[in-house]
Amino acid sequence: MHEIKDAFGFGHAICANGALHYDLMNEKVIEQWLIPVETQLEFVKRMRKALPTISFAVEYENQFHREKIYAPRWDLGADNVGVIKIEEKITQPAFKIMARCSDFDYTSDEMLAIAEPLTQDIVTATHSNPGESLLEISAKGVSKGETLEKLAARLGIGAEDSVTFGDNPNDFSMLKWAGRSWAMSNGHHDGVKNAKFVAQAHHLDGVAIVIEQLLELPA
Repeated sequence: MHEIKDAFGFGHAICANGALHYDLMNEKVIEQWLIPVETQLEFVKRMRKALPTISFAVEYENQFHREKIYAPRWDLGADNVGVIKIEEKITQPAFKIMARCSDFDYTSDEMLAIAEPLTQDIVTATHSNPGESLLEISAKGVSKGETLEKLAARLGIGAEDSVTFGDNPNDFSMLKWAGRSWAMSNGHHDGVKNAKFVAQAHHLDGVAIVIEQLLELPA
């Protein structure tokens, strides 16, 4: 979040798919909505049975822990040791669990289709990259849209005055909620079903183009 802080110089952020309310300037978590230990263990148990090749990582506080067979990518270097079973590190409430098929037998969409009916009674499952064979797990009912709506309401801001952009299933909840929402044209194929509009691809400055158009509207 350091780059975001430097770019904006003010404000709060919603992080970890809605699990964290973060103070950018003071660099601290204000609120968090965590997955209880017993729920983490139950999720892992159910998914191991459904997908025997699955591996896990968990995040809490400023810590990241993974199983040895879990293939880290963006978090490479955060945990260079790993454990045999993630249950060893499930010792406190967590803001996110990651579940990966490191052999890439399944796409993220296929994994989500398996996980949702099995675990939707205890957690919220989503993903942010169709090609990564990776699920991201939050506490039940926690999502970007849920937290955005909650924090906006505290400021007297409704959906009609909110603008969102997104490219993957972990963004769909906030695309649905916001009165003006844009799915990225090069994002997940279901983005257009959840957003009101479509923006050009990110590498074509799609977000910037829409923001410039919005700034030209009357106050």
